[in-house]
Amino acid sequence: MSAPAVRWSPGGFVPPETRARIRAFSDAHRSMSILVAMSVVSLLMILLPHVPPLSFLSTATPWYDSFANAGTFMLLAMGLNIVVGLTGLLDLGYAAFFAIGSYAYAFSNSPFSHQNLPFFPMLIVGAAIAALFGIALGAPTLRLRGDYLAIMTLGFGEIVPIVFLNLDKWTKGTNGISGIYRPEPLPILGEFTPITSFNYMVVMLFVVTVAMMLIYRLQDSRIGRAWVAIREDELAAAANGINTVVTKLLAFALGATLSGFAGVFNASKLTIVSPDQFYFTVSFTVMAMVIIGGMGNIWGVAAGAFVVYMIQAVLLKQVNAIVELLNVPAFNLGPIQVNLGAINFLEYQYLLYGLALVAMMLKRPEGLFPSSARRAELHTIVAPEVATAVGALGETPGADEDLGGDPGEAVP
Repeated sequence: MSAPAVRWSPGGFVPPETRARIRAFSDAHRSMSILVAMSVVSLLMILLPHVPPLSFLSTATPWYDSFANAGTFMLLAMGLNIVVGLTGLLDLGYAAFFAIGSYAYAFSNSPFSHQNLPFFPMLIVGAAIAALFGIALGAPTLRLRGDYLAIMTLGFGEIVPIVFLNLDKWTKGTNGISGIYRPEPLPILGEFTPITSFNYMVVMLFVVTVAMMLIYRLQDSRIGRAWVAIREDELAAAANGINTVVTKLLAFALGATLSGFAGVFNASKLTIVSPDQFYFTVSFTVMAMVIIGGMGNIWGVAAGAFVVYMIQAVLLKQVNAIVELLNVPAFNLGPIQVNLGAINFLEYQYLLYGLALVAMMLKRPEGLFPSSARRAELHTIVAPEVATAVGALGETPGADEDLGGDPGEAVP
């Protein structure tokens, strides 16, 4: 089935010249651009819970808690994007590194271990331990490709929670390790308690910003170009002198590092870790976030993770409150009368979640915020001058036509 026809258009609220200058500045000053963008996002996260419609549904503290939890999945999605989106490897056991980071912090900061080490150093240590396990997994398996690698990582993801479940002496088995110590107080934010969700959100925003800066730096480096080369054609990359095994191993290690960051933060926030927090559903959810956000696009994956988490964990649980707030009247569907106020949407949240995922993929198969390479794969790239000439004739170029010229911007 051919891709839908597209027509280039200079539309939008920002003139093309201004967009080009903004894009050039962003490319030349990537870290500064990320810092400015994340500052704006942070300001919005602080203010939006205090204004309608968010303030109608809940107070600010639960929203801050949801934003902090969404940041955990943003870290996981950015790490998996290194493996899947940039390097082209299929990792179905990503939750295992999440578990390793969480248990590393639990072992060092809980009454179970009689240790209470500082949080921020342990954030680095937990990420390093997860990276070591990423190397341990990747070293014997990365010579595999495609489905074989996916099955191997799936097996690793299933083994790790089972190991933690059965090592009762070291992990307390099914009950997990509870009473994990929270981070130490910070000068401006103060103490971390169950009701100081704002503090956790601020820390998570800081960690996400730093991680995004580092990943963008890596993407623009020689390592990042080697990842992309392997994703496009591994044989061609090897023929051009790239050590594919070492490069893929580095991708696995860095992806596991971000998962370790997320694990340490999650353990310190929940104050309990147990094996049932790290089953395959976590890996599947993070994979869905990467695909829906836009594989290969770092900020797109982070935004996609935030959107998917808020739909799954917040919006679908608030449908009843939204329907009650809007006071939707009953209506008839032929012989059937439907009263939305009488429906308990919590019983259908997984059905609604699945329908939302299907609708997203039908509407945006390349993801909500795709990379330029991903967009080019799924849409025809039409040169501006060619599209203008064809449009003047009143014709729409077909999806399979070779229009030539330099690639322009494609608008589906």
